[in-house]
Amino acid sequence: MSSSPSLTRGWVVTLAGLGINLVLGALYAWSVMGKALVVQWKWSKADAGLPFAICTASFAIMMIFAGRMQDKMGPRRVAQLGGLLFGAGLAASSLAHTPLTMALTFGVLGGIGIGLGYSATTPAAIKWFPPARKGLITGLVVAGVGSAAIYIAPLTQWLLGRTTIQNTFLVLGAGAFVLILLFSLILSNPPADFRPAVAAPAAGAPRPAAVAGRDRDWPEMLRTPQFYLLWLIYVLAATAGLMLISNVAIIAKEQAAWEAGFVGVMILAGFNTLGRIVSGYVSDRMGRTRTMLVAFGLQAVNMALFAQYDSVALIMFGTAFTGLCYGTIFTLMPAATADFYGVRNLGVNYGFVFTGFGVAGVLGSRYGGMIRDLFGSFSKAYLICAAMLVVAAVLAYFTRAPKAAEPKAA
Repeated sequence: MSSSPSLTRGWVVTLAGLGINLVLGALYAWSVMGKALVVQWKWSKADAGLPFAICTASFAIMMIFAGRMQDKMGPRRVAQLGGLLFGAGLAASSLAHTPLTMALTFGVLGGIGIGLGYSATTPAAIKWFPPARKGLITGLVVAGVGSAAIYIAPLTQWLLGRTTIQNTFLVLGAGAFVLILLFSLILSNPPADFRPAVAAPAAGAPRPAAVAGRDRDWPEMLRTPQFYLLWLIYVLAATAGLMLISNVAIIAKEQAAWEAGFVGVMILAGFNTLGRIVSGYVSDRMGRTRTMLVAFGLQAVNMALFAQYDSVALIMFGTAFTGLCYGTIFTLMPAATADFYGVRNLGVNYGFVFTGFGVAGVLGSRYGGMIRDLFGSFSKAYLICAAMLVVAAVLAYFTRAPKAAEPKAA
């Protein structure tokens, strides 16, 4: 077995994955696009959330198949196909004029592209590193999606101020395709005999997160109760964040008369990124599910209070706190899946877990707008989100890694 190529190659792959996710994170600019559709095209808030909801669902479902493709074909070709479809979905949205047609272009086509591209990044990166760095590396890679709105929200706002909604989609689509294609050329898995060097823990060092006794394939994973607990935690915790993310520009305007709601999208994105990186580092030391417990509990309190945030400063605080806690999900879930079931089949295994995000995407983006249209405010949506997060925290408290199983017979 070899410990070469060097660790430098692992960091290069990690940065390439980060770059791809920075582009795929254009998904989170939908709050800005949705507001433009409501204001300029007079769509209802529920209709404006439909393409986002379909996109997250398509993204999640595709992760199962994309994960399998990535495990078999390698990350580079899968990422390239994802870039092609995501760019095409954005560009084709320039021709869509109804919620249904945009649900097909941005939602289905774009979502499939995101699923392909996203599935190729995290497994490729963490295979270059030892288990003790799994959370940190995962956090760095998925930070790209979280931080994307820092640049994509003002860019989208700038484009919308100078051209039409249709041309904005076209420009974003072309840029996404080119950038993902370039970053994908750097992605690669390590050689089959590669084993990352594992440093001996220092005296008094924190105990690392539990690691799977052996690699398990997806049928084995589906036979364990931990899979269903992780999946349900994903649904509950992600729904709260997605409800706010998909409506933050509208919420800022209605609760604080803040017209520059796209700045809220940027704030949320920045703290979303911070949450992904910090939770990776912390969970490598205190465990994935304990970190979930803390993050979800704090987020529940924030959501319960969100209806009281009636100034720009309070909206900024609540949005930042939401981003910080929401970002932990996307580090903790793939890292926990790798801990529980190994990294060999991580692409397809995490694809199954990630379907929980698809359900959350539909719930979070749709029910927030529907409740607002029905009751005139988001107050009841906040309370529902808080209750979901409390349940997620309780489930996380009881979730532990599966007991080590005997190896399969040769």
